[in-house]
Amino acid sequence: MKYVLLGSLSPEWASKQSERVEKAKSKLDSLGIKIESVYYTQGYYDFVDIVDAPNAGAMLAFSVWYATQGLGKVQSMPAFDAKTFEAAIKDATA
Repeated sequence: MKYVLLGSLSPEWASKQSERVEKAKSKLDSLGIKIESVYYTQGYYDFVDIVDAPNAGAMLAFSVWYATQGLGKVQSMPAFDAKTFEAAIKDATA
C-alpha cells in the first residue's frame, strides 16, 4: 500500500539532517517500508515522502517510532491510484 507522509522536524533534529535520515531509513527498512520519493517543503510541513508499506501496522509503527525518537511528527495518509479510485466510485454508485 502506498502512503503519503507529511512530516515536521523537531528543532533539535533540524540541523542533524544526515543523522536523522540515516536513523529513519534504518527503521523504515526494518519495517519493510520502501521510500519511493522525498521532497522538502516550506510551510506547515518540512517534508513530503511517498512510501510503499507492507501494511497499515508497519506505517503506524514508523509514525510512533519517529515521534518517540524526538525526530518530529509524521502524518500518514493512504494513497490510491486512479484505477482504485475509479473502482471505488463505481462501487459507491452501484
